[in-house]
Amino acid sequence: MNPSTLIGMIASVLLLGVLIFFAADDPWLFIDLPGLGIVLVGTMAATFLSYPMGEVLRVFKLIGTVMRNERLYTQRDIEELVDISRLWMRDDPVAVERALPRIANPFLRTGVQLVIDRIPEEDILDLLQWRISRMKAKEAAEAQLFRVMANYAPAFGMIGTLVGLINLMDVVASGDLVVIGRHLAVALMTTFYGILLANLIFKPVAVKLERRTEQRIVLMNMVLQGISMMCARRSPSLMRETLKSFVAYHEDEIHDGGQRPSRAVGTSRAPVKSSQPVRDDGTAAERRP
Repeated sequence: MNPSTLIGMIASVLLLGVLIFFAADDPWLFIDLPGLGIVLVGTMAATFLSYPMGEVLRVFKLIGTVMRNERLYTQRDIEELVDISRLWMRDDPVAVERALPRIANPFLRTGVQLVIDRIPEEDILDLLQWRISRMKAKEAAEAQLFRVMANYAPAFGMIGTLVGLINLMDVVASGDLVVIGRHLAVALMTTFYGILLANLIFKPVAVKLERRTEQRIVLMNMVLQGISMMCARRSPSLMRETLKSFVAYHEDEIHDGGQRPSRAVGTSRAPVKSSQPVRDDGTAAERRP
């Protein structure tokens, strides 16, 4: 399981536990199955109305993706690119062909295959960039699905609250404050469920999917740069250092926390006096004995 997801789940359970068992006289007041049903069923119904069936059914798979500790084998891809480039520099396409099935990254494998087939570099980069754009659009739509559900859940929570308030009006005339208070608590529970689902499930899943897409795009752009350098027959050592810069972590690109220099860059120095006479046009005059 993804460690950050596990930490978030534990923190959520602890938050709810403290909220229910320590901040309420009766913890069972927070259990309202009809209210929860209004929020869940209403959110799913609106989502089915908004998206095609296939995209909605991917919700459970995407939640599994967020739960899973998915690794990006960046260092492995760099080493495979460098090794393939070294074989390509030796003008040994047969060895490159034999090494091609061992490449685990399909995006990298496609790029290397196009290089072997002597496809022009511009066409290769256009194709790979199109695949990056397609993947980005697809995964952005998946994250947007959860953001839409995060908007629907509080809205249906308010609908449940309105239904509860309408039922409350029937018992107001009785004047029994105990009954009125109980109905009011139940009416507010649907709003509680809607906000809870939106901010503890739907929005966090959307943010994590967006972050996952960003990391995958960085990796694909790294592969794209490696394929470009392979086409240009750049040095494998230069390729390795260039590709490492794509995934290197820098605290700050313009300030490293070091000692301040004695003189700021761009400040002017004091003018240096010269004993040599100067003409009216600013040029130095010859010194006569």
